Amino acid sequence: MKEFQDLKDSIRTVPDYPVQGVQFRDITTLLQNPHLFKKMINAMTNQWKAYQIDAILSIESRGFIMAGALAYNLNTAFIPLRKPQKLPFKTHSVSYELEYGATDMHIHTDALDGHTNLLIIDDLLATGGTVIAALDLIKKFQDKIIVGAGFVINLPELGGGTKLEKLGVESKYLLEF
Repeated sequence: MKEFQDLKDSIRTVPDYPVQGVQFRDITTLLQNPHLFKKMINAMTNQWKAYQIDAILSIESRGFIMAGALAYNLNTAFIPLRKPQKLPFKTHSVSYELEYGATDMHIHTDALDGHTNLLIIDDLLATGGTVIAALDLIKKFQDKIIVGAGFVINLPELGGGTKLEKLGVESKYLLEF
């Protein structure tokens, strides 16, 4: 989208990180510019403001940056999905595979109490594995509706968007690489 070319131009590409052959899209360079950061948050807010959302869930750690600001703008709860040993109360967890290994994702057992319509936010959609793990984690709760999943960046050639579409999850993003 030409309207977000300045956002795209601000993202640093780091070759062969964290493993050989990966072109890592580093959003920290975008975040360093207050004008571009505000533009990104406002654009993501506009994508979701017409939806009935009462909680935003986000995946550690870069997703937290967007999710907190979006939760503030949309007047919703913010619920972190964390790595092992990061949440102090009882948790539900799922194990999942990453492109570079395996890990677990955790959520407090009471985190979704009083929340029904959920939006998942992360910085980047690649294979979809992390978001699918978040969906699996949410299934541990009763009567929850996934409104959608939002990202700054989509890497369409890695197929995450197609996987989410097959699962019936609407996804929105600002940029593609």
